[in-house]
Amino acid sequence: MATYLPTLKQLQYLVALADHGHFGRAAEACFVTQSTLSAGLRELEALIGVTLVERTRRVVRFTPLGTGIADKARRVLREAEELGDLARAAGRPLSGELRMSVIPTIAPFLLPRVLPQLRADFPDLRLYLREEPSGPACEALHHGRADCVLLALPYPVGEVAVAPLFEDRLFVAYPDGAAPPGDGAVRADEIDPARLLLLEDGHCLKDHALAACSRPELRSEAAMLGTSLHTVVQMVEGGLGVTILPEMAIRAGILDHTGVVARALAGDAPARRIALVWRKASPRERDFRLLAEVLAGVG
Repeated sequence: MATYLPTLKQLQYLVALADHGHFGRAAEACFVTQSTLSAGLRELEALIGVTLVERTRRVVRFTPLGTGIADKARRVLREAEELGDLARAAGRPLSGELRMSVIPTIAPFLLPRVLPQLRADFPDLRLYLREEPSGPACEALHHGRADCVLLALPYPVGEVAVAPLFEDRLFVAYPDGAAPPGDGAVRADEIDPARLLLLEDGHCLKDHALAACSRPELRSEAAMLGTSLHTVVQMVEGGLGVTILPEMAIRAGILDHTGVVARALAGDAPARRIALVWRKASPRERDFRLLAEVLAGVG
């Protein structure tokens, strides 16, 4: 008896709809028309004989079975992609397509220094970058939407392979004229909790800064306002408070043309650890190790 199996394209449509929750956006992500995607999903439902998606004018709602099949489809697609990864891994190093997620407190400061080197040394590499916070980045990695993630530790990344790159020291940034006298390191107990400005929830740098300070009261008293480090620096320059910055941002010139002054943060662990992570047992581990060497070299 003939067996009819779902196609990879149909599974791609299903996963895209689960990810985007909207037929139009899912179709754009798959580079097809909405009618093509909808028809492909109806063919899939007819093939397996069950309803996966409840369609209304306003809402796309997956059935419980549809959610389970979409999760399974992600794993099937990831394993299918690894077939190509196996072939690429046997060829030239760091060649072909590679998708890397990078957190926002690293991307604008480290990538401009490393991308020219990657283009020069590995011209056959097609590196697709996505800037997103640690949580969505790790989720993308585990769901196969990203091949590796460049982020800062500690962070609960799950069961992944980790290549530590370098430590990124933390500094306290003050408005012009507000820094303590001298140029020595600043103790955490010298920071006024009522004037501390940090990134909003979702950015792991906030947790790294609070952990480095070892002052529990800062978590409740600090103002979680900034959507980016550049925004926070502008607030500091305006005299609204002080903040904690990573060294890589300072080296990249985030304080240039401002009156903001940065002093090293004193303590036993005044740094975050920059790392590259990827799924365990990936056939492209050699590529990721090589990429980690390049990233560590510019840190």
